[in-house]
Amino acid sequence: MKPTRANFLPEPRFVPLRPALQEHLAKLGAAVTPENFLSVCDEMLLKLLKETFARISADEGSIWLLDQQKENLVVAYNSGPNTEKIMGFKQPVTKGIVSLVVASEHAFVENQVYKNAKHSATLDQKLRKTTYAMIAVPLYFLNEVRGVISCVQLLDVVVHDGQAAASGDTPAGFGPPELNAIQTIAAVVRDLIDYRLLGTAVGWNRL
Repeated sequence: MKPTRANFLPEPRFVPLRPALQEHLAKLGAAVTPENFLSVCDEMLLKLLKETFARISADEGSIWLLDQQKENLVVAYNSGPNTEKIMGFKQPVTKGIVSLVVASEHAFVENQVYKNAKHSATLDQKLRKTTYAMIAVPLYFLNEVRGVISCVQLLDVVVHDGQAAASGDTPAGFGPPELNAIQTIAAVVRDLIDYRLLGTAVGWNRL
């Protein structure tokens, strides 16, 4: 049976209120910060994120949000074993691949990413790891790019004579199926956050 298309129309009583609603939603979107982001997420959303990162064999999965000055990307959520070291990490918007993803609003996937001259190794050095593979996709909510969802596969780092080198088994890397999984979860995050902020704006719920 061929499905029929639902034909829903706006409620005429609400149309005059649209500018006020859009203005208030813009204020709510601007009020979401790296520090309070987790309070906007419910348990189901965090569970979906963690399961997606695990399914594609990512060692760490993160959500980076622009700070209010839009000078840095800050890790607002992380799923992996290095969460304590990664949460709150700041990446200037002038450095690194995640910043390029925000600026271009284009997805990124690459293996042997440590060879990419645009990759910032600052977080790698903090973790004493080497990023082998990376996926990064823009994160939107309320019709604006707000940050990035990224995930990585890591290599251990050993030090010989003061020089760091990657060691251990080489990860399988990421490809189109893994990129599609992250783009899908980014869309889910967008829709759920939009719904929660809309519900807050009209009094359905409180954050």
